[in-house]
Amino acid sequence: VRVVESGGGLVQAGGSLRLSCAAAKNIFAGNTVGWYRQATGKQRELVARISRGGDAYYEDSVKGRFTISRDNANNTVYLQMNMLKPEDTAVYYCNIVPPNRALWGKGTLVTCSS
Repeated sequence: VRVVESGGGLVQAGGSLRLSCAAAKNIFAGNTVGWYRQATGKQRELVARISRGGDAYYEDSVKGRFTISRDNANNTVYLQMNMLKPEDTAVYYCNIVPPNRALWGKGTLVTCSS
């Protein structure tokens, strides 16, 4: 297993969760890394990405609510999700940007109830 996502769960609207993504050694080194999500019946989408130097980009629907960060020394990427909405419900994955098919993990399920 090369990439493992964790931290998902069930939360009420307005709540928070912090997702973690642990990668095998050096998988993320030198790469922009992103958090993707896939809701039931929809295509997987990139919601946030962060460069090796820490420059972050957010998809409009999560801007101001989600924060991506990374720990290069420990090959870990995080996604702090605040003010969650029911439409954030999805399986969340991390991967490099653009994604490498070999690095898709099982993801972590986030369910936000209204």
